[in-house]
Amino acid sequence: MTNTKPKGKTPSPKARPSPKTRSSPKARPKRRDKGMTMRDSVAMCVKNLLRRKVRTILTVSGVIIGTCAITVMISLGLGMQKTLDETLAQLGDLTIISIYNYGTTTDTPLDDAMLDNIRAQENVVAVTPVVNAYSSTWDNFTITSGRYTYNGQVTGVDFDALKQMGYSFNEGGFPEGEDMSNMIIFGSDALYNWMDKKNNTVSQIPDAEGNLPDPYVDVMKDKLVLTINKQEEQNTKRQPEYKITCTGIFTGDWEKNPAPNYSIFMDVHYLQSLQAEYNQYNGVKVDRTKKTTYDQVIIKVADMNDVEKVENYIKDFGFQTSSMESVRKPIQDQANQQQMILGSLGAISLFVAALSITNTMIMSVYERTREIGVMKVLGCSLSDIRGVFLLEAGCIGFAGGVVGVIVSYVISFVINHYGGLGGGGGDSMGLSTSIGGSSIIPWWLAIGAVAFATLVGLLSGFSPANRAVKISALTAIKQE
Repeated sequence: MTNTKPKGKTPSPKARPSPKTRSSPKARPKRRDKGMTMRDSVAMCVKNLLRRKVRTILTVSGVIIGTCAITVMISLGLGMQKTLDETLAQLGDLTIISIYNYGTTTDTPLDDAMLDNIRAQENVVAVTPVVNAYSSTWDNFTITSGRYTYNGQVTGVDFDALKQMGYSFNEGGFPEGEDMSNMIIFGSDALYNWMDKKNNTVSQIPDAEGNLPDPYVDVMKDKLVLTINKQEEQNTKRQPEYKITCTGIFTGDWEKNPAPNYSIFMDVHYLQSLQAEYNQYNGVKVDRTKKTTYDQVIIKVADMNDVEKVENYIKDFGFQTSSMESVRKPIQDQANQQQMILGSLGAISLFVAALSITNTMIMSVYERTREIGVMKVLGCSLSDIRGVFLLEAGCIGFAGGVVGVIVSYVISFVINHYGGLGGGGGDSMGLSTSIGGSSIIPWWLAIGAVAFATLVGLLSGFSPANRAVKISALTAIKQE
């Protein structure tokens, strides 16, 4: 018996469903897990914080206290620093260094070359020598105006340096131009050093209305003559005379060095030339090989923090120096120590608040274990879960920081306007005499306090957030 093929058309292989034509993975829409959006995270954060209102309020209160404590403590330190600077400013310019060349054993001359060396140092603003002389009939020269004679001190300085040192004028100003010869500036009290032929002077005593009497000479208008004095009457040579011009009258200020009060000021090199002319006129023999040195030099630096560095540089040459640094530094060190104590007290309060945030977030993880498991089953990534807990901790820190700064401003207002710490007696910490009841909260401190409180919240919530992502999904769902 032979097998016969069934009649009919054999189905073509093309008619059979091909594996390639079946539902291919490429034909199916790909499912992408975008995770939680920021809006979802914020909504969940607010919901969870409001779920336990009392605990959230207590935790935020801890951050408020910590932020307020550290902000107020730092503000008191800033107020103390401001009071310190104002007190020291009353004692004199904190950026001035004086060099004294009396009785030094150094072989280095304090001459113009040494002054140029000091000027070249970093942060040195101005350098001027100070040479004191006198104008009278028994000194090197005499300044007269008609029948009146000036009987007082004359100081040689560098006018360009005095410009940098902030000298002010009641009238006029500094000499202009390169040639400073025959140019002088009067101190405010030196106006009353004029004498008449009988050696009478105008008393510098105000009247009943507080007005000072006019001096004998109006130095800005009257003619002024400088005459080189002769040493012996036998000298028959004509005495050299020069017309001099007063370009200004300094405002009196005893805090400056040299003080612009009791002296006439002229260019130091012009004063030296007058001394040389006096020697030549009177036949005084001078050792020409001896260098001209200065007994006193005044230096101004850019900032009071540069004083110590420049002063040490000068002392290395063997010169004696003087500045307000010897007074400022011990007081500054004491103020810094007090600021450190104040800041530490505030930091302790904020550390306690950080422990409170950590405790709150750990409790939240234990209470929401089942919720964490559901989030994992639904496909939330570990970063999403971690982000939710970090966001909650950060919000606690941010809210506490903002409210804490607001409360700090209120406390600062009370301290400054109602004497919250007293003005000079002594509080429980013994700091009120230095603080003076002053509290300063600049904008950078307010922003920094909020940012720091938020950072503390995030760091405090980091460990609980990691604990949350390590929880097993199946175990979490089974938990009641």
